[in-house]
Amino acid sequence: MTKQPNYRKTLIACYLGFITQAISANFAPLLFLTFKNTYGISLEKIALIPTVFYLTQLLIDLASTKFVDRIGYRTCVVFSEVLSAAGLALLAFLPELLPIPFIGILIAVVLYAMGSGLIEVLVSPIVEACPFENKEGMMSLLHSFYCWGAVGVILGSTLFFAVFGVEHWRILALIWSLVPLFNTFNFIICPIERLVEDGDGMRIGQLLRLPLFWLLALLMVCSGASEISMAQWASAFTESAMGVSKTIGDIAGPCLFAVLMGISRVFYGRMSEKLDLTKTMLGCGILCISCYLLASLSSSPILGLMGCALCGISVGIMWPGTLSISAQKCHTGGTAMFALLALAGDLGGSVGPSVVGYFSGMADGNLKVGLFAAAIFPAVLILGLIVLKRRIK
Repeated sequence: MTKQPNYRKTLIACYLGFITQAISANFAPLLFLTFKNTYGISLEKIALIPTVFYLTQLLIDLASTKFVDRIGYRTCVVFSEVLSAAGLALLAFLPELLPIPFIGILIAVVLYAMGSGLIEVLVSPIVEACPFENKEGMMSLLHSFYCWGAVGVILGSTLFFAVFGVEHWRILALIWSLVPLFNTFNFIICPIERLVEDGDGMRIGQLLRLPLFWLLALLMVCSGASEISMAQWASAFTESAMGVSKTIGDIAGPCLFAVLMGISRVFYGRMSEKLDLTKTMLGCGILCISCYLLASLSSSPILGLMGCALCGISVGIMWPGTLSISAQKCHTGGTAMFALLALAGDLGGSVGPSVVGYFSGMADGNLKVGLFAAAIFPAVLILGLIVLKRRIK
């Protein structure tokens, strides 16, 4: 009797993959002031660290359309975990070993950003290819683990620094690197299926000639921008609006945002069979606009914080929901489609916070003006969903 593959092992590996990505994205920003004080790096240079991280991810998203199908999912996803582990571990050593510490930091960031980019491209299609019945729910639940990873790295790092001191951050970097190192072995042994058979997946040129794909890409840009705009500025907004310390600001802002985003993804994962995905996303888009307007227009700091936190609920389903819709409506999109959609999401994640920063700067540093401007992204998302719904009909 043939033994059935245990796809739960695949699911666990993919969960840890998103936790790895959350560690990569959220650990270094907690150390920005430490880098400044320890190595004498200017804030202008430190501001390049997230730029390099997301630019590297964008380039990997684009490049992966050429090599993932040739090399294979397993080899690429194992390599992604190795890169992530190496980058996090080298963050503890390279700044001390190289004559210019900032170069050492950037090398480490580029390595784990490459791993993070590959994880983003590969994990969703790996789960989509597994023979689970409730794909929409599985996708939403999968993406919730990025949220739990973000919460874990923020709270875990804050607790570590409070107990042992921030000067021992290198030990913590090594501890966090154990997560992708352990997950490397998970991906080596778990069953992995292909999303489409060799030669059946659409190529980039075919996708780019498909009007439906451009509409899906627009939804991904708006999803990424709606999510990351608030996530990136939540801490600064909470500090300025409520006049609290950075520690309290991190917990009340981005941490609470991530918790509520994770809860919304878990909730939809459990209830997806009873809910219409497109209608649910339309409702989330309306709630998202309301949250941005509440945060930007309210004169009450408490109401502003509520708008910031509740935005996590509204954006939770947008990114995984768009991927699920894409898999449903474009069956032969294959790896190229998921890679280009990840690229679109990262592009939105880069543009959104920049829009907030630009309009805030134009208003003499008033973050409320920047958040008001960012309400355009969920508004465009709603319009795109309406067009998609009519097109399908």
